[in-house]
Amino acid sequence: MLVDILYRVQGLPRPGELTSIEEGISRSTGGALCNVIIDLGILDSRLPLTAIGRVGTDNEGDFILERLKQFPTINLEHIVREGITSFTAVMADVATNQRTFFHYRGANAAFCREDIDWSKVDADFFHIGYILLLDVLDQEDPDFGTKMARLLFEAQQHGLKTSVDVVSEKGNRYKKIVGPALKYADYCIINEIEAEHITGIALREENGKLIRENMRSALKCLLDYGTSTWAIIHAPEGAYALDHEEHFEQVPSVDLPEGYIKGTVGAGDAFCAGVLLAAYRGERLREAVALGIAAATCSLSGHGATEGMCSAEKAMELYYTFPV
Repeated sequence: MLVDILYRVQGLPRPGELTSIEEGISRSTGGALCNVIIDLGILDSRLPLTAIGRVGTDNEGDFILERLKQFPTINLEHIVREGITSFTAVMADVATNQRTFFHYRGANAAFCREDIDWSKVDADFFHIGYILLLDVLDQEDPDFGTKMARLLFEAQQHGLKTSVDVVSEKGNRYKKIVGPALKYADYCIINEIEAEHITGIALREENGKLIRENMRSALKCLLDYGTSTWAIIHAPEGAYALDHEEHFEQVPSVDLPEGYIKGTVGAGDAFCAGVLLAAYRGERLREAVALGIAAATCSLSGHGATEGMCSAEKAMELYYTFPV
């Protein structure tokens, strides 16, 4: 749960160089919880949702809660307020639509198992993000490998389906920290960068080209780690999915007209929200991936993470209006 401060810049500078920030600095809610839960609230306005997390006792914390209060189906009774709210400075290159993040960990870093009273959680699905960014839960656990893995095990013991997302970072922590969590994940929904680090299977060439022929092997590896239901990898080019019955799906992204993309900051979380909604509704793997791409397509039309979202029905209508 964090605040995204979006800066539109004229290219990302190299060390020692300067770049200009354009007009239009904006502030919006961000992070896995805010983005996914708001997207779900828009995709299906009747869907009961519960937010569990931490914000600070500052203006930014107030800002996040006021935004979430706009959705009457979101239960906010489980939010802990302490410390300084997490925030991210997002540098969005106006030429390439690529973005770079500078993150202050803040209140999220202290989120822990003790923040959740399972006896008061009325839900069917438990989605958590991001692994590698929740410091307490990323710590080692003698029995489960990580405290995140123990938390996911507890969720499953209470009858919830579990879903995980990972943050893209540099470094070699992926296998050590993400691997144990996947043992207790029913759904793993990540991007190609994260999948490559976790599995060790190359998914992009040095020139940036996606290695599509390696996708199935990477997905199989995620299932072998313990993911029980669906392993899904999304990328700008499309999405790829596999289940334990060897149903392999690949759904390409749509060809968007010039000028359609206003920002990419929330596309991954929007994709995740679409997949989760489809899973909750009992839809098949291919339909879930298609709804994920449709939701991401909507997200790309807005400058912020959730501003471009619409209902699931309208998202699918929009999806079919564009060529593949």
